[in-house]
Amino acid sequence: MPRPPAFPARARVLLLQVRDQRAAELHEQQCFLDRLGLAPERLSSLNVVEQAMPSADAVAAADLVVLGGAGAHSAYLDYPFTEPLAELVREVIERGRPFFGACFGHQFMGRALGGSVAHDPANEEIGTFDVELTPAGIVDPLFRGVPSRFAVHLGHHDRIDRMPANLVTLASSPRCTQQVVRVAGKPAYGAQFHCEMTEQHMRERVLMYASDYMSGDDPLAELARRLKPTPWADVLLARFAAEFV
Repeated sequence: MPRPPAFPARARVLLLQVRDQRAAELHEQQCFLDRLGLAPERLSSLNVVEQAMPSADAVAAADLVVLGGAGAHSAYLDYPFTEPLAELVREVIERGRPFFGACFGHQFMGRALGGSVAHDPANEEIGTFDVELTPAGIVDPLFRGVPSRFAVHLGHHDRIDRMPANLVTLASSPRCTQQVVRVAGKPAYGAQFHCEMTEQHMRERVLMYASDYMSGDDPLAELARRLKPTPWADVLLARFAAEFV
């Protein structure tokens, strides 16, 4: 089993959230705390649905900026926060600050940089799936020593459709070409999957949105059949921090 590197001492993380459920908002914060082994005081969070957009200077002061998921929002739609958040994401990336987009954050980064996002329920991925590194991914420092095929937790109906010119695809799956992307020459990555979630986290989160993501009378049993361990995805965030923070 791969062992995650220790998160850099005294490093501070800013989690930008897009949540309209308080339970999901708190759950997402706990997922990142658990996965990175952070003390609560080292994680700051800001929900752009409810709070004013921070300045680029304030965000860039963090050692790592994460844009998380969004169970009830879609990156291909427009909201009051869409353009201000896109401007913020572009500025943070341009300044060369470490940035990681997870699920919605991954899709939103692609759109903010000039690409597009498609609603594609026919190719949704709910559960654990394998992704495969591209030639660019195999040589990327984040995936040094990672098997070319590894398992990840996924929960999405949307995907990056048109890629902006400065994004490089590092991992793909048969249903979703852009599973991991990177901004060329920048410490800015996006992952369609939830590397911040354990199997238990996935069960808890999907049940919060069961009517949108699961069918049948027993969504927990169905989800259990779809989940399996994801040892390499489990250490991805810690590897990212060790490489770039």
